[in-house]
Amino acid sequence: MRIVIVGATGNIGTAILRRLHGGGDRPDRDTAGPAAAADTHELVGVARRLPDATVAPYSGVEWHRADVAAPDAVERLTAILAGADAVVHLAWLLQPNHRERELWATNVVGQRNLLAAAASAGVPHVIVSSSVGAYSRGPKGSRVGEDWPTGGVHTSHYSRHKAANERAMDEFEARHPQILVARVRPGLVFQHDAASSVGRLFIGGLVPKRWLGRVRLPMLAVPVQVVSQAVHADDLADAFARIIEQRAGGAFNVAGEPVLDPVALGEVFGARRVVPLRRAVLRAIVSVTWMLRLQASDPGWIDIATNVPVMSTARARSVLGWEPRRSSTSALRELLDGMGEGARVAASPPLSR
Repeated sequence: MRIVIVGATGNIGTAILRRLHGGGDRPDRDTAGPAAAADTHELVGVARRLPDATVAPYSGVEWHRADVAAPDAVERLTAILAGADAVVHLAWLLQPNHRERELWATNVVGQRNLLAAAASAGVPHVIVSSSVGAYSRGPKGSRVGEDWPTGGVHTSHYSRHKAANERAMDEFEARHPQILVARVRPGLVFQHDAASSVGRLFIGGLVPKRWLGRVRLPMLAVPVQVVSQAVHADDLADAFARIIEQRAGGAFNVAGEPVLDPVALGEVFGARRVVPLRRAVLRAIVSVTWMLRLQASDPGWIDIATNVPVMSTARARSVLGWEPRRSSTSALRELLDGMGEGARVAASPPLSR
């Protein structure tokens, strides 16, 4: 099977390459790569900045340099997608989040370009990485399925872009019923090797990060409305692989257990005490520090964390036979340990320092 992965060098793309290189297995991080098992797929990677293709999991992949937001993106991607059995679209920008027009060009226009190229090339199966952030405001005390509205949270550019892409996929499916479309909606995606990337994208360069995995906090102040979900990148990659190999369509919520509420966060961070903090206070702090460029996360992330619903993963489990192997808390702990160690992937531009 010829599989094209657009955005193959990032957090999710790297994990998917590990999984697909391992054939039907789910290799561990330390042993994954082309040597771990006989390859059963012809893998094609697309990225703006190419990796070191001599290093696993980027070896054994046919690489193409392309920017989904470029003026010639449709033509370029159409040529790359020729003969593909499936395409996985992961390309996304989180920074520079002070310039939303630039993000829109890659995140929204870029997906439109990819879908147009897939239709032109006749790709029979399109799998797109969406997000829990695409969902409209919803409950924290119960779980919602994939039929929950995907109108987004309007105060978050990330959520607005994900919601816009959901509408684009609706239109694409209506125009091209012969093409099977799958939408994967994960929670936060963590892994050890993404520590440098996640720290840079969400915290920035001014805030020290080495202490995060090593210092026990005397107190963690967090709003009670912060109830999020997370998944280890390898578990998410397994969901993508199952969708490809089973030729599944539709939407799939993907998240590990348990939900990351204030109590769970306190345990992960080793806080001696968890105290409630008013959401408005936290949002104001994040907003001011972001506007001053002291840290990298805009206040829209607070709005996502406190407003999007808790997802049910029943469909992924029943249709795909998917089960997470790692808990959400261990995935977050692994990321924090990686930050403490300064973990990076030198072979991948997005995951390096």
